[in-house]
Amino acid sequence: SKLEGLEMLVDLNGAGRKSCPLCPEEKFKACYSHKLRRHLQNLHWKVYVEFEGQRMCICHLPCRHLKNSLSGDQASGRQVAHYHCVVCSVTIARKTDMISHLKRHVNKGETEASYSGTPSGQAYEIMKELGTNVQLLPNYTTPQKSDTYFNRKMKTNRQLVFCSLAVLAEERNPLECLDAFGATGIMGLQWAKHLRNAVKVTITDINETCVKMIKENCQLNHIRVDGGSRSSRGPDGTSNEAEGVPIATVEVAKMDANVIMHLRSFDYIHLDPYGTAVNYLDSAFRNVRNLGIISVTSTDTGSLYAKSPNVTLRHYSCHIVRTEYYKELAARMVVATVARAAARCNKGIEVLLAVALEHFVLVVVRVLRGPTQADESAKRLRQLIHCQWCEERVFLKQGSMVDDNLYNQLPCNCHGSMPGKTAVELGPLWSGPLFNTGFLRGMLFAAVQHSMDDIQTLVKTLICESECTTLKSFVHGPSKGEESGTADQSGKRKTGEESGNVVKKLKSDASLEHPAFYYSIHRHSIRGMNMPKLNKFLQYLTEAGFRVSRTHFDPTGVRTDATLEQFKSVLTKYSVPNATTSQTSLSTEKTLEPVWKHNQPSICKQ
Repeated sequence: SKLEGLEMLVDLNGAGRKSCPLCPEEKFKACYSHKLRRHLQNLHWKVYVEFEGQRMCICHLPCRHLKNSLSGDQASGRQVAHYHCVVCSVTIARKTDMISHLKRHVNKGETEASYSGTPSGQAYEIMKELGTNVQLLPNYTTPQKSDTYFNRKMKTNRQLVFCSLAVLAEERNPLECLDAFGATGIMGLQWAKHLRNAVKVTITDINETCVKMIKENCQLNHIRVDGGSRSSRGPDGTSNEAEGVPIATVEVAKMDANVIMHLRSFDYIHLDPYGTAVNYLDSAFRNVRNLGIISVTSTDTGSLYAKSPNVTLRHYSCHIVRTEYYKELAARMVVATVARAAARCNKGIEVLLAVALEHFVLVVVRVLRGPTQADESAKRLRQLIHCQWCEERVFLKQGSMVDDNLYNQLPCNCHGSMPGKTAVELGPLWSGPLFNTGFLRGMLFAAVQHSMDDIQTLVKTLICESECTTLKSFVHGPSKGEESGTADQSGKRKTGEESGNVVKKLKSDASLEHPAFYYSIHRHSIRGMNMPKLNKFLQYLTEAGFRVSRTHFDPTGVRTDATLEQFKSVLTKYSVPNATTSQTSLSTEKTLEPVWKHNQPSICKQ
C-alpha cells in the first residue's frame, strides 16, 4: 500500500542500469535508479485500483494470453496493460471492469486473498476434500483463464460417483477404472486413496499443465505415479501412509479421452467434461466390459433445462419445453442419449442412478452386452405428450396414431374445453425407471462407511423415490434377496446367458417400477385455500390408495401414480380457506342479510 513496497521489486540502491519489474524490455529499456524510480511513481503507482487498503498497480508484462488478430499478430501497446486481482489473481484489462470484479467479490464475502504466492511467483491453494489434498492454480474456477478447473459445488457429484464405484468394487476386483477428464485429479486420487488395491485408477487429460499438476497432487497424497506400465503396482496390502511409502498407484497419461477409451478396456468409466458429454459416449461404450458401469456428468444446464432449445436439439436430438418437472425431463433426456449410444454398439443399459441438481445432471448406468439387451433398451425410448395448459403428461404408447389419438391419451380434458391445440409432443425420452433400489442401498452403505455425511440424506431420498414410498427406515447395505448389481458375489463376471436373465428380471419387475415424473404441490394449489403440509398430504394420498413419495428433483414435488385430476381432488379435499377468504365470505353474508329479510313473503310475517 506504499510506494516503498513497489520499489522493493527492484534494487534501486545498487549501481548500474536496471529494468522495470512491471514492463517488458521492449517497452521500457533499462535505466539508472533515479529515472526508474520516477517511472515507477508516475506510471505504475499513479495508475491503480485500490481495494481494502491495497493498491493494484497497472502491469505491462505479457501475463494475459491474447488471441491472435486477423493478421496473425498479437495485439500490442496499451491492450497488454492490465491489473491483477488481489483476491483471485485474475488479470483484467480495464479499470472499470476490475472495480466491478472486486464488487462481486465483496458481495460474495470474499475480501481476502485465497491463494498464497511461492518464491517463483506461482500461486497455489491447497484444498482438502474427503481426506485428499490437491493444489490449485489461480483462476481455477474459470477454465477460460486457467489451464486447470476445479468446482467446489461439485462435491456432491464426486461423492456420488465414488459411492457407485465402491459398490462395483464390492462385486468384483480389481477394477480398471478411468477418470477421463482429470483436471486437478481430485476424483481419481480419492478412488485410489480410499479403495486402494480394489481399483487400478487411470487419470487422463489432454492438457499438459493438468497432467503436471495431477502428478504433483499424487506426490502430495503419497500416491505413486505409474509411468505407463499397467502391471507395475505398489506393495500388496500396504496401508502405511508414512512419507516416502506410497499407499496406492495411479497411472497418469496425457491423452484425449476418446483415444484412450478406443485403445483400452475398462470396468468403470467416468465422463465429466466441461459441458455436454455426448461427444464421448460412442467411445465409452466401444470397449467397456460387460456388466461394467459408465457414469456421465453433464453440466450444460442451459440446454438440459430448456433454456436453449436449439442447442438441446443439436446435442441430444430431443425436443423439450420448460415444464414443472424440467429436472427429471433433463435426466430422462440424458439417459435416452446414453441408451442410443449403447445401442449403436449392440449394448443395452440398466439405469442405476439419475440425479439432477442445480449445477449438474449425473447418470450412472450398467452396460449389458448383446443385441437383445440393446433392443430392450431401445424400446424404452418413447415420445411424451405434455399438456401446456394443466401440465398433465403421459408417454405415447407404441404404435399409436399421432393425429387421432394424441389428445385421447391424455387424462385431462383441456383440449375439449380450450380452443386450439393444448398438447405438445416431447422427446424421445427414457420411459423406464431411473433408480435401482439395491444399488442405492449399497451406495448408502459406502457413504456411511467412508463418513460422507453430506450425501446420506440425498441417497435416502433416492431410495424412497425408487420404491415410491415414504418409509424412513433403511438397512445400510443390500439385503440377501436384493442384490445391488448383476455380477456374481464371488467376483467372477457372469456369462451371456446369466446376463440375459437380467432383462427377464427387468420385465417381471416392470409393475414395481416407480411412476414417471412428479407434481409440484405449489404449482397446483388452489387460490384462496391453505393447502396441507407436504408430509400430511403424502399421508392423505396414501390413504386414498395411491403410491406416493417425495423426490429429490423438487423439494415441493410429489411422485405418485395418481393422475393430475385425482391429485387435485385430494389436494382440494384437505385444503381449508385462508383468513382473507373467510373474512370476505362473512362480509358478503352480512351485506346480503338485510336484503333477504326485506324480501320475505307476507305469509312468513303472519
